[in-house]
Formats: sequence, structure tokens, C-alpha cells
Amino acid sequence: MSSVRILLRTLVAAGLSAALLAPMSAARAEPSASELTQRINKASAELEKVVESYNKLNEEIKESRAAAATLSARIEPLRQQADQSRAEVAELATRAYKLGGLSTASALLSRGDGSSLVNRLGALEQLARDRDRQIAGFDATQRQYVDEKSRLDATLARQTAQAKQLADGKKKIEGELEKLYDMRREAYGSATSSGSKYTGSVPAVSGQAGVAVRYAYGAIGKPYVYAAEGPNGYDCSGLTLAAWRAGGKSLPHNAAMQWDKVAHIGRGELKPGDLVFYNGLGHVALFVGSGKVIHASRAGEPVKLASVDMMPPYGYGRVR
Repeated sequence: MSSVRILLRTLVAAGLSAALLAPMSAARAEPSASELTQRINKASAELEKVVESYNKLNEEIKESRAAAATLSARIEPLRQQADQSRAEVAELATRAYKLGGLSTASALLSRGDGSSLVNRLGALEQLARDRDRQIAGFDATQRQYVDEKSRLDATLARQTAQAKQLADGKKKIEGELEKLYDMRREAYGSATSSGSKYTGSVPAVSGQAGVAVRYAYGAIGKPYVYAAEGPNGYDCSGLTLAAWRAGGKSLPHNAAMQWDKVAHIGRGELKPGDLVFYNGLGHVALFVGSGKVIHASRAGEPVKLASVDMMPPYGYGRVR
């Protein structure tokens, strides 16, 4: 074989080897640090939506349980009253007929006042009608409450099932986050950003808003924990809830529900203690003045002080 043919064969073989190896090399390419960060941020944003939906369902379930308990407590006395009234009428009829018919009925109603037998029998009939009306009223009320309780039970069952579905979704995203954290450990040496306690000056704010602001500053550096409201970790609505709980106000554990409860204000009206909402009511932070907010940002990052424009605000609210 000529040297030219040998050379050609060698080049063809080398070309094929390169073509085969190139995809394998590309498949082995590790994502860059910026790509990993983008993937973590995207997964964290998705997880926050799931967590806030989970928080909302928990709030609704608590309300339904409280309403059901109140309703059950009101239904039982009504049932007892209806049963007692029904028993009294039955006893009255039984005594009238078993103990001698009209003469017994007359004796039952006799008061020694000279009333005629007809009048006394009329009184007996009127008493029976009154009892029947009373029973009908009790029964109607009881049916109303029983029907309402049945609806509440159905709602509670549905919400519990939805909460389980959301919890399953939350676990799935957490699993995906853990995979990304493993990559981040490889890239940066750590899966999470460490946080430290705030040591700077805290703005002087009076009243209940001041208590909420000081609480939020005290939470800086603590970890983001799903569906938590302190004291060792928080999610976004859990932090604003806890801060204002310290200030003597009650907020639900959900950003969208907090939006529904606060008074809506404009950007120019912002004061320390007000709430700033983001991401289509999927995130909330506490305004502390000087263009800053404190928020539980996302998984892997601690509670932090940030610009009010860290992302485009959805709206602003004042706790009342």
C-alpha cells in the first residue's frame, strides 16, 4: 500500500474519532458558575410560589376548622332542644289517650277554674300546635347548621388534599434544589450563603411600626426556612407576620392574604414598617426607611437588608 493511501486512511480515522469524541466531550461540560446561579434562582422562585400557596392553604384550613368547631358547638344544643320538645309532645299525646281519652285530657288541663271541657280541649290542641311549630323551628335551624357543617367538612377535606398536593410539589422542588446545591458546593465550596447578625445602627422609629422594624433588624442573618415564622428561621410572609406580631398586629402567613388585609398606599407614602410586595404578590418585605427593606429572600440565603427596588415592586401596604 502506498504511503499516500496510508496517510489518507489515517486522516479519515482521526476525523471519525474526533466526530465521535466531540459530543462526548460536550456532554461532559460542566455548567458555569453563572449558569448554576441562574438555575438556583429559577428553582428558588418556583419554590417560593409553592410555599406561599402552601401557607395560604394552611391559613384557610385553620379558618375552616375554627368555623366548624363553632358550628358543632351550636348544633348540639339545638339538637337537644328539638329532641326534648319532640319528647314532650309525644308524652302529652300518650298520656291523653292511654289514661282515659277525653276525661284524662280534661284532668290533665284542669285548674279548678270552671273552664268548660271544650275550652280545655282547645287549649290542649293549641299546646300541641305550639309544640309542633317549636319542633319545626328547631328542626329547620338544625338542618341549616348541619348542611352548613357538611359544606365546611367538604371544604376542609378538599383543602387538606390540596395541602398534601402542594407539600408533595414542595418536596419535589426541594429535591431539585438539593441537586443544584451539590453543584454549587462543587463550584463555590458551599451550598448556601452565610449570614451574620446585623451590627449597624437601627433607625429610630416610634410606635408599633418601630417594634416591627427593630424585630426585622434582629432577624437579619437568620436562615430562610420554608413556611416558618421564627424565631430561628423565616420565609418571606413569615418574617413580616412575626415582625408585626411583635408590634401587636395580626397578619396571615401568606403574602397575597397580607395584601388583602393592609391599606394600599403609594410609593411616596412609604414609612418604616410598611410592607412592599413583589412578584405578583408572591413575595413580601418590610420597609425600614432610606430606600431599604428587610426580607427573607430565598432558599440558601439569609434574611437580609436590600434595596426596595431589588426587583420591581407590585405595590405597597400599611398595616392597620
